[in-house]
This record gives sequence, C-alpha cells and structure tokens, in this order.
Amino acid sequence: MPNHLAAETSPYLLQHADNPVDWHPWGEEALALARRLDKPILLSIGYSTCHWCHVMARESFEDGDIAALLNEHFVNIKVDREERPDLDQIYQSAHQLLTRRPGGWPLNMFLTPEQVPYFGGTYFPKDGRGQMMGFRELIPLLAGHYREKGRQMGELGASLREAMEIPSAPAATAKLTARPLEAAYGSLAGSFDEVHGGFGGAPKFPRPMELDFLLRRWAARGDESALSMATRTLTAMAEGGLYDQLGGGFFRYSVDERWAIPHFEKMLYDNGLLLAVYADAWAVAGKPLFHQVVEETCAWLLREMRSPEGGFYSALDADSEHEEGKFYAWGREEARGLMTPEEWRVAEACLGFDRTPNFEGAAWHPAQVRSVEEVARAVGMSGEQAARCLQSAKAKLFAAREPRVRPGRDEKVLTAWNALAIKGLARAGRVFGRAEWIEAAALAADFLREGLWRDGRLLAVYTGGKARHPAYLDDYAYFLDALLELLQTEFRPAWLALAQELADALLRRFEDGAGGGFYFTAHDHEVLLARLKPAFDNALPAGNGVALQALQRLGHVLGESRYLEAVERGVRGFAGEIDRHPAGCLALLAALDEWLEAPRVAVLRGPADGVAAWAANLGRDYLPRCLALPLPNGTAGLPTALAHPEPAVVNAWVCESVKCLPVIEDLSFLRQVCKGGKVV
Repeated sequence: MPNHLAAETSPYLLQHADNPVDWHPWGEEALALARRLDKPILLSIGYSTCHWCHVMARESFEDGDIAALLNEHFVNIKVDREERPDLDQIYQSAHQLLTRRPGGWPLNMFLTPEQVPYFGGTYFPKDGRGQMMGFRELIPLLAGHYREKGRQMGELGASLREAMEIPSAPAATAKLTARPLEAAYGSLAGSFDEVHGGFGGAPKFPRPMELDFLLRRWAARGDESALSMATRTLTAMAEGGLYDQLGGGFFRYSVDERWAIPHFEKMLYDNGLLLAVYADAWAVAGKPLFHQVVEETCAWLLREMRSPEGGFYSALDADSEHEEGKFYAWGREEARGLMTPEEWRVAEACLGFDRTPNFEGAAWHPAQVRSVEEVARAVGMSGEQAARCLQSAKAKLFAAREPRVRPGRDEKVLTAWNALAIKGLARAGRVFGRAEWIEAAALAADFLREGLWRDGRLLAVYTGGKARHPAYLDDYAYFLDALLELLQTEFRPAWLALAQELADALLRRFEDGAGGGFYFTAHDHEVLLARLKPAFDNALPAGNGVALQALQRLGHVLGESRYLEAVERGVRGFAGEIDRHPAGCLALLAALDEWLEAPRVAVLRGPADGVAAWAANLGRDYLPRCLALPLPNGTAGLPTALAHPEPAVVNAWVCESVKCLPVIEDLSFLRQVCKGGKVV
C-alpha cells in the first residue's frame, strides 16, 4: 500500500512512496499527528540522485521489519532537501552542533513533536558494523529515550536555536577594510595542493567560489600566484576523472586527492558555477582546454538537462542498475574493440587504459593522464594527427556509451539552480560570442519569469507542470544576479523590471532591518525551529553574499540609494563573520570588495551594429568589476539613469559610484577603463 507520499511531485519523495515505512511529507498534518500521539519524529532528508540515500532505502526503508519498528515508535517524515533547503539547513546545523561532525545525506534526525532534534546521523546500516550501531538497534533505544527524557528537551531546543541564529543586533560601525580579503587569500594559499591542484585533501570538491576569488585577486592586484593556483586547479579538474571526458560536464566531487575518481552525480549547480569560472579563466589565460570544457559542458546542458519548457533539470544520479558509476566505467578490451589501431595507440596512453584499473580495481574511468603532445611524440605521430585520433576515439566511446542504461535524472526545475545555469550560459555566451548559449539562458530566464513568478512572489520548484513552495533567499538572489548578467548580453525591459521587483522583494520580505543582511526564509514563512541568516558558502555561494553584490550593482546601474543603503547595512552586519572566517565567506567578501571600491557601469550607445561590435569586444575581456550594458539607439523602456543621448557613432558612458568620465569614443580606451584604468 502506498504511504502518504503518493500524491507528491518530488522525484525523491516518490521514490519512497511504496516503502512499507509510513512516510509523511513535511507539513502541519504530520506535525499535528506527532503532537496528538506524543510520538517522536524521524525526519529523513535526502535527494533523488543521492547514492547513500539509495543504499539506506534498500537496506532499511524497504525492509518490513525495520518499517514496523519505525511505524510503531515514530511519526516518519521524508523531506527532499532540494525542495526544502530551509529544513535541510536547520537540521544539518543541528546535527553538527549535536555530534560535532559535519552532516550530509541522507540526514536522519530524531525530533520531539515540537521539532527539537535530540539525536541524529547520516547513513545508518540496517545492522551494526564495527563501531557503527545498526538502525534496527537504534530505533527502540531512541524511542525509549524520548519516553524517558522527552519532557526535559525544551531547553535543548532553546540552546540549539541560540547557537544557530545570528542575533539581530545593530550593524557594526567600525571601519571596514580589505584586511579580510588578505586573510582569505592567505588561508587559500596555505591549503593549496601544490602537487594536484585544489585545496586540502580527499575528498576534493570543485569549489568555484575559491577559484573566482583567485581570478578576481589577479585582476585587482596582478597577483600571478593567485592566477597560478586558479589555472592549475582548473586544468587538473578538467583533465581528471572529475570531468566527464566523453560527454562533458563535471561530477560532484573527487573521492581522491588526484581528481581521478569522482562521486558520479552530476549537479546542475556545480556546472552552472563552473561554466562561468572556466569562461573567465579562458578570457584571462586563453588556454584551449578551458574553451573545450565550456563547449562540452554547454553541449551537455543543452543535450541532457534542458526541459521542454526551457528550464534545466536538477541532477543526474550517480547510480545506474543499482551500481555507482556503472554508466561511465569501461573494460579495457571493450574500449579497444571500438577503435582503429591508431586511435587505440593514442587513446590508451592519453586516457589511462595502459595503467592498472582505476575504478573498483576492475574497470577504467577515463581521465586525461598524458597530453596529446607527449603521446604523439611517443607513438611517432604529429600533434594534429594524434589529436584527431583522440577526438575520434572519444566520439566512438561516447556513441557506445549512449545505449547503456542511463543514470536517473531528477526532473525538478529549481529556481536557484536554474539561475546559476543561466548566469553560466550567459557569461560563456558573451566570452565566446555564442548566440545559442545566450538564447538558451534567455529562454530559461523567461521560463522562470512566466512560470515561477506569481503576483510579486517567486516560487522555488517546478515539477510535473506545477510550481510549488515559496522561494528562498538563494532563489531571489541568484536570479537577480543572473538577470544582471543577461542584461549585459541584450537589454530587455522585462528583465530590468523583474530585476527591480526581485530587489524590492528582497528588501521587503527577507531583510533583517536591524542587523543587516537577509534571512534565508521570508518574513511570512512557516515558523520552524530556527530562522537562519546564512553567511557561509558551502557547495553554493552564500545567498547573502550574492544578494548584496547584486543589489549593489543594480543600485549603481539605476542610481537607487535604497539598494546601496541595504548593502551597507548587510556588509556591516556580517562584519564579525567576515573577520572571523574570511575564507568561508567568499561571496560576502566579493560584496565587501565592491563596497570598498564600487564597480563600474559602462553604458554603450549608438547604432545597433556598432554597439554590438563594442559589446562583443568587451565580452571577450575579463572584467570582474565592470558591467557593460549594450543599449543601441531606439532602445525603449530605459530608466532615467541609463537614458544617455543617442549618438550617430557608438560611444560609451562610464561611471564609478558618483564619478563619471567624459563620453568615450575610443574602444581601446574603453577597454582600459573597464579593466580598471583610473576614473578621474
């Protein structure tokens, strides 16, 4: 018999709809049931492409005996962390406070009927293994603990709430300086892996915010060591198994320090963020590998991740046929049989098939272990001939892989993650002059505007033809940021109007007026255990950092003091977190950086062809502190701040805060100014 998840639209919840566990979705019905029965709650949080969620489901949640224990002792609630990041953030934080260990997924928290957690963990085996207690033993122990101690747990909830929430105190008045930027750079340099690139040891994550920070530092200070750390890491990731050498796109993380073997999920948000970073890195370094990565990742997004409506799906599973990585792994002879002898000589050496199996001791996951030039010399080919052989070999491997049983795809369209993909595609389209990427970004933005923007409020999730769940800070902030990127490709009045509406909604519905910054949930959101105001980046940039930077840029574009005042409140409100943990707050540091030195706004005016040519030229440059808006003569719907005279030949108006240059009619000088040349 189906449980209470059968009517849900979340792919993750529907995966559990036929479990013998009597799962409920999060909501007042389940919470009221727990209060009425005075039963504790098992809150189990995961997502549809999570490997260990699948393992625990097969071992425990599909087991009749385990289900009987859970149904007897608990009210059982399943949550899709991608639909309800508010709950996930709260209970991941609570897990860390209770256990002194980082969390993850699946997250299994045991709560009182008042939502107070009293025990938690991630994956539990059905039966005990070594020092790890089994779920079968744990369930009655935790039920008994609640019966004996439940009335005494109110104080625990208060202490957890106090530890998680940033107090809403008046914003700091001390002078803000660039010192945290220097401290963050020192921290990154200290953890940099000089051998393999990246930061720290295994497991190794892509960490695009760190790479963006390093590129920005190079642009601002000419720091070659910052550029070297960024490009070495980007190269190692692109050549390693973290990157799908055959189909494009990045996997979630590397289980080793060498980027060789990934955890095989592909997430939309990772790839949206990395698209922008690789495009920027190419604009700086001109490395062909970075161009190739952008080309292939955009192709993967448009081929495998785009919905019929124009939005982008959330993720691809790590598993197929109940085995992680099976879709991507090869037998040596299987691969060899697909190729000509010449192709195999190159592919075997380039992709590591001549080495011992690197996946599960029995199969190969391709990585670029030797350069084409090195292999060409070794096998007596020209570089061009070897490159053609490798390209042909990869194409044959890709074609042979396509008919395999594919990993599952989570077909939720998430506003926040789509916004990251929109920004990445738009940035890549500007850098490489690819109109089809820009158009894909524009279609996705229009889909979000038409399908998830309702009566001045944004919704977070679109699944099965339905938009659901009030949007969170990240949804508003990332979408605002993406629209500012799109407006640098083409001015559309609807995009600017929506950007202003999103900005106004952030101030009206999310801002902490006393302490500065923004809560993760709106003021009228349901009351939960705690209300968080996130400062720290994780796999995603902190919504507060993105919101403050985007508001600041929009404020300078429009000359809107309300936005700029909110930015100052926010930067000052987070001053303590920035000072104490600068390397954990890189999105906020970007906002601080642009508060200390305002970004430049370049308005391009003139005939359409001339404006397009200037915009294309600027688009190839790395301009992290400049917004270049192409506004050809005849553009309708311009606000007063952008309505400069319409010249007969193209020109540009450049302002930095309240300082503006005389009109610029020389493209070379404009490029110099946009890169940071002095504005007097």
